[in-house]
Amino acid sequence: MEWMTRYANKVRSAEEAVARIAPGDTVAVAPYSCTPHTLCNALIARAKNEGLRGVRIDHPAGASPWLQPGIEGAFEHHDNYATVLNRAACHKGEMEYLPIGVWATNELPPGLVAKPDYYLVPVSPPDEHGYCSFGPGVWLSKTAIRGAKHVIAEVHPHFIRTGGDNFVHVDELDVLVEGTTPTGSLPIVEPSQEEREVVDVICTLVASELINDRDTLQLGVGTVSASMGLYLGEKHDLGFQTELITGGVAELVRTGVVTGRYKSLHPGKVVGSACVALPPEELAMIDNNPVFELYDFGYTDDLRLLIQQENFVAVNNALVVDLTGQVSAESLDYRMYTGVGGQTVFMIAGAYSRGGKSISVVPSSSVPSATGQRVSRIVPTFERGCVVTVPRTYVDYVVTEHGIATLRGKTLKERARELVAVSHPDFRAELARQAR
Repeated sequence: MEWMTRYANKVRSAEEAVARIAPGDTVAVAPYSCTPHTLCNALIARAKNEGLRGVRIDHPAGASPWLQPGIEGAFEHHDNYATVLNRAACHKGEMEYLPIGVWATNELPPGLVAKPDYYLVPVSPPDEHGYCSFGPGVWLSKTAIRGAKHVIAEVHPHFIRTGGDNFVHVDELDVLVEGTTPTGSLPIVEPSQEEREVVDVICTLVASELINDRDTLQLGVGTVSASMGLYLGEKHDLGFQTELITGGVAELVRTGVVTGRYKSLHPGKVVGSACVALPPEELAMIDNNPVFELYDFGYTDDLRLLIQQENFVAVNNALVVDLTGQVSAESLDYRMYTGVGGQTVFMIAGAYSRGGKSISVVPSSSVPSATGQRVSRIVPTFERGCVVTVPRTYVDYVVTEHGIATLRGKTLKERARELVAVSHPDFRAELARQAR
């Protein structure tokens, strides 16, 4: 590969690149869908083969098995998101869970080490001017690289390039490693037929009743909200000012549904921090497309900027909603199940925006595999320890497959009636009794 010859003085094997990481060091890692698995696997192999211990790992939405059996004590994992790989460890107290919310541009979220010893990140090969792309996700990488003492980059030739702040010069990278394992996120659980039908109804309701032409949207990650982009084909002049670019958005740009013409921020552009769970054909649409701009999380999630966007509509998943309208998208009782991400910030921005809306989407019920018994996702009160992700004062609408509950400007009694009406029929009588 040409870049390996050009920058031979920086090129190392993955094993050589992580060989100097020592006990007591802090290693920050690019998040989630941009996890540099080649480097992470090499570091985990050191723990298995050499007995490496006492390394702190700051890996948001970690998609590597840092806490797997057999390497106990090797890594102290700090994460802001309980994933399928670390959720059990989180519940046992083996993972350090970090609640994060609002933070400033050009800063890492409080609680993550601002000047880590090493930062591991995937990038594209340098172009003719020496600039690498962060590919499908900037995430926290621009800020982390500025603070890190050593930056180790694994290079992926297939990485896309976008506008915005999605680049780093090769001079800022200390070591280059050939990426032999694809970057990627976490195992995806295929939804059941019932779940697919519920998503179809909820997304159709939101698209037809709550999203208007010329709105600017934020769509959260999650089974329902991340599917919204597939239901907006009849709209006109939509915009996107979001954190994560989800499925269907690239096609909406191609067909002229998304123009961004009426955006207050970055008019004409789709702005986000990362592309998540997109098929290769959608990434190809985004590659070198001047409409798409990716920025650091600290910029895309800056509340001070977001509240300036008129007609801003935020659509986010909930785990449970209580009868007053409080939303938890993070925990089931005191056990963390996911994380807050940018949901709180975007929902507040939607509620504050002139002409905007904050919308929580949630199936009315689910059947946990552990019990096989159907439970309501609309609950009288949260269980002890359950986290409030979005206060009820910032939730305008709650949408289930049974309808739309309008909460803005409603009393507690009115809110309870609205939410009981969109709950699963099997639970309505008991919810009404509990409401009384």
